[in-house]
This record gives sequence, structure tokens and C-alpha cells, in this order.
Amino acid sequence: MAEREHVRVAVVGSGFGGLGAAVRLRREGVTDFVVLERADSVGGTWRDNSYPGCACDVPSHLYSFSFAPNPDWPRTFSGQQHIRAYLEHVTDVFRLRPHIRFNSEVQRMTWNSERLCWDIETSQGNLSADLVVSATGPLSDPKMPDIPGLDSFPGKVFHSARWDHDFDLRGKRVAMVGTGASAIQIVPSIQPQVERLTLFQRTPPWVMPRVDRAISGVERSLHRALPLTAQLRRGLLWGIRELQVQAFTKRPNELGLIEQLAKRNMARSIKDPALRAKLTPDYRIGCKRILLSSEYYPALAQPNVDLVASGLSEIRGSTLVAADGSEAEVDAIVFGTGFHVTDMPIADRVVGAQGQTLAESWKGGMEALRGASAAGFPNWMTIIGPNTGLGNSSMILMIESQLNYLADFVKQLNVLGGRAALDARPSAVHAWNRRVQERMKRTVWNTGGCTSWYLDASGRNTTVWPGTTTEFRRATRRVDLAEYELLRAPDGKDATPQDVKSPGSRAKSGKSKDTKSKDAKSGVTA
Repeated sequence: MAEREHVRVAVVGSGFGGLGAAVRLRREGVTDFVVLERADSVGGTWRDNSYPGCACDVPSHLYSFSFAPNPDWPRTFSGQQHIRAYLEHVTDVFRLRPHIRFNSEVQRMTWNSERLCWDIETSQGNLSADLVVSATGPLSDPKMPDIPGLDSFPGKVFHSARWDHDFDLRGKRVAMVGTGASAIQIVPSIQPQVERLTLFQRTPPWVMPRVDRAISGVERSLHRALPLTAQLRRGLLWGIRELQVQAFTKRPNELGLIEQLAKRNMARSIKDPALRAKLTPDYRIGCKRILLSSEYYPALAQPNVDLVASGLSEIRGSTLVAADGSEAEVDAIVFGTGFHVTDMPIADRVVGAQGQTLAESWKGGMEALRGASAAGFPNWMTIIGPNTGLGNSSMILMIESQLNYLADFVKQLNVLGGRAALDARPSAVHAWNRRVQERMKRTVWNTGGCTSWYLDASGRNTTVWPGTTTEFRRATRRVDLAEYELLRAPDGKDATPQDVKSPGSRAKSGKSKDTKSKDAKSGVTA
């Protein structure tokens, strides 16, 4: 039997998180790694989401890696095609392609307690890794609602993240279900083409204008010639958003002024008082993500658009029935109903030290030490894990902080030497989560009076970080070994029979003298 391939690190996913992890590993001198990607190209959510009008709501110069600045962003808010091209560029500049395994979907990852490694099953074969970095991201698996009668709908149906570019919407009667970040970009993009557009709105969003413009050739030339100018631009964008955090996390009542600006933005385009009433949220701005668009409201005011201020409840043939009883005949349905964020499908495929899947471990709600490590899942780290999301700034800032944590995690394993693994202590995970949830209590996301995708099934906010990006960077600057338990392989050269309870179990406190001395020197408490 051929020996199974083994690598030092396996990264899952090739979006911003996965590519960033790959770059950081190489910078740390780790070249024995693979990036497992289920698709045939890099890009993650910016590859999958190619719907009309798809663009970022974070300024371009802030939505890029600090170690890979792009002086040639064409617009202040970049479109999907520009961001995807940037990620392809990063892949080539940092020579990552030899490490990427395309069309290799991870089917299962199981912790091997005897060998202290992860056994990984993929659609292209099996391998093992000392360390797994899960960078699948929370916006990777679309969520489709369970609508009675959907299976019998005779027309076209697809999710915004799986746009069917072969289907021509021109002259069709189209239903858009949902009013999130994707929908407010899709609606104005397809409204001029379709015969009739019916928007099913369960909850109206707060929408602010998106001040987008082309970045001039002079600006781009300046950024190329003087990189410091691009850094200053990025720093200014970052600083403004850091100053905004207090209102979201500690003083939500201060957001009232922003609400007034949002209402004025609406009033400029929506003259019908009845339509304005339907579009005005009844919750504090910021409770759901504030959306940016200067075209959404004008599109809704067009004569071929109908707003149904109710969720879709049933489908009878080609007739869509809303919860309020209103009906619409349509030829196609586009679902902009979000993603599996608090119930990420990858969690069903990860089996930890106790034979339990990550999904089972997170049954009561996701939680991970510093957003990265889950108890019972040694040498497993996630990028954009629980409570690392942002409501007002760039996720790239959070990703880079987690890459710092990953780099130090690898360094600690190297210092420990031999066949070793680090498993987050349950007490450390719970303590971290308690602090996060305590801070969450007074944030606008918990007190604003809405139900958002930030909340899990039990109403806990397991998605957003309740602080500044600076605070998170400090919290993830390095690994605190006191928060982890050291595992040693039973046949490792540094292990003794007293080190383990059984193959792969956590180290006992009663160690041999030599091992105890070595662990104490490394700062490990086990």
C-alpha cells in the first residue's frame, strides 16, 4: 500500500484568508504546505459571487492586503472583477500556484490521535497534515429557504451567489427575494432589463449613499511612484472606521444622526409616502449591516418595480404568495437570502480528538479561542472564525491579525519540537467567549431591535467582533501557551508513558522530570 502523502500544513480555501495564510507561511519559512480548493480557480466569495452589480462596500485601498498594496485600483469601491483579478495577481506574485490543489474539495478531516496529525479526505485523494488552517470563510455556502412549492416552480431559480449567466432576464418577470447587500446591488442592475421586478422584502435595510468614483490616472501614478501616499490613504480610511466603532459597540444611541441622513437619502429618490413607509426600518441603524447604494432607491421608484413588504411564504406554480397574502406571477426567482454563517457546513466535516464533529461541538453556539482555536481540535485553526466579523470596516484587517496568530502558532510548535500538538483548553475558550459576549450586550447588534444573520439560532451573536481592529490585533499578536494543552505522541522521542492517558489524549500533569522541565521552560502548562 502506498504511503499517504503528508504535509506540514494544509490550508482549506483560496479566498483572502487562504491566500493570506499561504503567503504568511512562506514568509515564516514553511514551504511544505498545500492549499486545498474545491473550485478550479482562486478567489473564494469573489469568485463565486458574480451577479450583476457585484461590488465591495469597503473602499478599495482598505480592502487589500497591507503586504500587497495595489496602486491601480480603478474605483474607490471596486467591483467583483477587480477584486478577483487582485487575488489572482497575489497568487502569481507570491508564487502560490504550485501549492494549490484545485478541484480538491475537503470531504472529511479527522484528528489522528496516535500520529498527532489530521487525516484529510478530498475529492482528489487523501493526505495528512500536522496543522490545518480552515479558511473557507462564512460567505461560502449559500442559504436557500425552504419555501413550500419551490420544487414545483416551472421557471428559473438560482441564488445570487450561483448566478446563472446563461439565463437571459431581459423581458422576464423576475422576483428578487431578500434585501441584503447582494439584493441592493442586483435590483438596480437588472431593473432596466426585466419586464417586471417584484422585490420580496421581509425587513427593510438602512441604506446610505455609496460615494463611488473612478480613481484618476494621476492618483494611480502618484501611488505607484510614491507608495507612501497609498499607505496614507489606507491609514486615513482605517482611522475613520476605528473612530466609528464606539457608536456601534458602546453608544448605539449616537447613531440617531446617521438614521436621519439615511432617511434623507431615501426621501431624495422615494417621493411616494406609502413606499417610504414600507422602506423605513423600525430598528436602530447598524443593528443589521448598513448597506451602501446610490442606485437602489431610484430603481425601486421605477414603474416596473413592485415592493412586497412581506416575506415569501408559498409558491403555487408560477404564482408567488407573500406572508401578507399578496401574489405575483413570475418567470424567474433570484434568492438573495445569504449564507450559512453561524452553521458553516465545513464544521460537519471536521472530526476532533473525542470523535465529535466541530458542528456537534458547536451545537450550543460557535466559540473559538481568539476566533481561531476550538477546544478538542488540536492543531486546527480557522480564519474568520467565531466573533471575528466586522460591521463597519475591512475584514482584511481581521484576517491579517489572525495570520499573525497563525505565524506564532507555527513558531511555538517549532520551539516545542518533536511530534507535538496544541489543543485549546476548554476553560480558556469559555473565558474568552464570556468576555466577548459580555462586551456584546450593549452593542447595537444586540440592542438595536433587529434579527440579523449575526445571530445564531439561540439569539447569540457569534459573528461580530465587539471592538476595534486594533484591539483584535493586540489580542492575536502571539499565542499564550497557558491557554493550550500540550499533546505528545506516545512514541515520540520527547514523550514518556506518563505524558499521555491514552494515544492522543491530553498530557497529564504528573510528568517525568525531564519532560516537565522542558514544558516549563517553553511556558506550557499541561
